[in-house]
This record gives sequence, structure tokens and C-alpha cells, in this order.
Amino acid sequence: MKIIYQDILIRDAKEKDVSILTQWWNDGKVMAHAGFPNGINTTIQKVKEQLQEELKNYKQRLIIEYKHQPIGEMCFFPFDDAIEIGIKICEINMQNHGLGQNILTLFIQELFHMGYSKIILSTDLNNLRAQHVYEKLGFKKYDIQYNSWQDPQGDMHSTIFYELFPQNFIQQLK
Repeated sequence: MKIIYQDILIRDAKEKDVSILTQWWNDGKVMAHAGFPNGINTTIQKVKEQLQEELKNYKQRLIIEYKHQPIGEMCFFPFDDAIEIGIKICEINMQNHGLGQNILTLFIQELFHMGYSKIILSTDLNNLRAQHVYEKLGFKKYDIQYNSWQDPQGDMHSTIFYELFPQNFIQQLK
């Protein structure tokens, strides 16, 4: 996949991206919103193997660049009758600038253009910033699972699930 809009590039992750992915995933500040305030303690080799395994399982990992610099990642994969997505702006200084909304809009446009008719995603119930963006784009809540998983520190987390259909999509490009 390759999506270009102004200074944004969304592209397939490649082997050269393994080191930056490893850095991001091990950074507690980046991973705290996902329930991993100490990162996930992975290695370059494990991330390389994960990328290879994801491709075998029809999961596609993408790198988000802004002004030619990697700032985050996305993924998508088939799930039941839908396509499930994930997004993370990993460079802390690039968060809260409206980039996530633009990036998600571009990504969703492309997925619907590719023929997918339903997009789903989930986030931590406490991640209100992400929920605001999702709902602004037209995603609708369809489930909340309370205390659905336990983080490495032993704290329980609840998950909120969203879905989006083409007719509900509200394009939000700035």
C-alpha cells in the first residue's frame, strides 16, 4: 500500500523499519495508551519474525511518514466479515496535531476503495482521545468488554469496540 497526501506517506513496512518498530514498541511512553507503560520488551529479531509471520496471516503492517520521517505505524487484517485496523502515532512530539485524523481518513478511504465494506477497531476504554477521533470519523460503538485483559503490571483493562460502514464515514481531511 502507498498513500500520499501533502506531507503524509503511508507505506508498507519493510525490513529496514524493524529497528524503529522495535524502538517504538519498547518505549513505555508510546505504548502506555495500549496498557504497556514499560513497553513490550521485544528484540529486533522478534520484530523481524513478527513482520514475516503477519504477512503469512494476511496482516499488513504500515509505516506512517510525515515530512519524510517515520512517525508511527498502522496495520490491517481480515477479521470475520470485516477488516480490522490499528494505528499509533509513535513520535510523541507529533501527537495532538490532527495528523491522526488525516491519516485515518486517508487510510479508511483507501480501504473502502479496495472494496472492504466494514472496518472495525478497538481501543482501551480509557483512551478518550482516540475514541473522540474515531467517533468524529463516523465509527459507532458496538461493544464494551469490561476487565477484558490484564497488563503486565497486573492491572485490568476494558476494551471498547467500534465499526464503520461506508455510508457512515465522515471524511475529515484538514
